[in-house]
This record gives sequence, structure tokens and C-alpha cells, in this order.
Amino acid sequence: MRLSKIKRKTKYEKRYSVKMGELTTQVTYIKRYIFGLPVRTLHKYRETYYGKVKDCKDCKITA
Repeated sequence: MRLSKIKRKTKYEKRYSVKMGELTTQVTYIKRYIFGLPVRTLHKYRETYYGKVKDCKDCKITA
């Protein structure tokens, strides 16, 4: 039996970029689970309209 596993989950979020303004994009979270409970987020990224993968640090979540 494995004690830890890593899962990816994609969901839509509203983001704000200085150049583009507000946009709704798919954000993928990579999380580590131990005993089925999420422990920490290892990485999160988003894919642009043109297929490039960007880190989520350049966009801020809107309220």
C-alpha cells in the first residue's frame, strides 16, 4: 500500500494580468497527498490560448 501519491487537478479560475486584464483560464494544480489528505501544493501552472505553459506567479487572483 502506498502512503503518498501525487495528483493533478485542473479547474477554471479568474485571473488578472496587467497586459490582458481579467481572464478565465484553466489552472492545473499538482498536489502531494499522504493517507488521502492533501499535504502541499508542489506546482501550479496555466496554459495560454496559444498552448504555452506559464507559471501562475505572473497573474494575480481577482476578488
